[in-house]
Amino acid sequence: MSSNEYTLKQLAEFLSADLHGDDDFKVSALATLEKARSSDLSFIANSKYQKYLSDSQAGAVLMAPADLEYFEGNALVLDNPYLAYARVSQLFATPSDSLKGIAASANIAESAKVAKTASIAHGVVIGERSVVGDGVVIEPNAVIGADCIIGAESVVKANVTLYTDVHIGTNCLIHSGAVLGADGFGFANEKGDWVKIAQLGGVRVGNNVEVGAGTTIDRGALEHTIISDGVILDNQIQIAHNVSIGEKSAIAGCTAVAGSTKIGAGCTIAGACGITGHLSIADGSHITAMSLVTKSIVEPGVYSSGTGMLPHKQWKKNVVRFRQLDDLARRIKSVEDKITEIKGS
Repeated sequence: MSSNEYTLKQLAEFLSADLHGDDDFKVSALATLEKARSSDLSFIANSKYQKYLSDSQAGAVLMAPADLEYFEGNALVLDNPYLAYARVSQLFATPSDSLKGIAASANIAESAKVAKTASIAHGVVIGERSVVGDGVVIEPNAVIGADCIIGAESVVKANVTLYTDVHIGTNCLIHSGAVLGADGFGFANEKGDWVKIAQLGGVRVGNNVEVGAGTTIDRGALEHTIISDGVILDNQIQIAHNVSIGEKSAIAGCTAVAGSTKIGAGCTIAGACGITGHLSIADGSHITAMSLVTKSIVEPGVYSSGTGMLPHKQWKKNVVRFRQLDDLARRIKSVEDKITEIKGS
């Protein structure tokens, strides 16, 4: 399927979907239900959007069986239309400008090993003893330090920086501006002066990992910082030294994870969360947006902290009450003690 135009029969076979409608109908783009034209494929993954189905101009819609009765046009029916949308979106993605070979302006150390099938763009720097695998693409002005490894078919976008001793697995995607291997924030205090602790570990990134733009992953102090297979990291995330993230966990933008915390496998951490250091987060834990995690999570589940949005006047009143909670708790305890004393007598 190299073309950007597909028949519904082709898409049904690609997605293992049930086709309701014209086998030979062709679609050439993806669009929302509201904006779709007659040549577009759309999708519905949430029942609250059923109201848009009757008026949608989409040529075909990916949908669950329960949505079929609300749409009279062509439909590709399957149990997980959102997953189908994810897969079919890759068919319509516009490929980036393809790089071929090694640009004349690339600066590659003599001791580095670059596979013949790798593509190295203008302005790339590759340090001593680093290894670049088959099919790797390194875009303009990326800097690869000494003793780095980039596994086969991985893509390093423009202006990425890998410090010394950063290993990246196969089929990874590192977005622009990401920095892997910067020093962890380690200092000892001597009578008010800060003495830097040399960060002697590296960074180890598994296979099929995506690192978002502007994300920073610090090197370890003594041992490595670990990002396991299948992890996805959004933009503007801070991963501190010696953090370990388990397989297939996902972290949304602007979250910060402090040093030596271990996040289990299959976790989801929403945006703007703060996780303090030296904690353990159980496999399968889910942390909602803007939560502050200050102690280990030992059982999987959904965890939140803070307060939800309120009208400002109500929020101000509640702030006053928050300040009174300790006094209220003491007064309640005093009343309970007196009740117990009366019952005893």
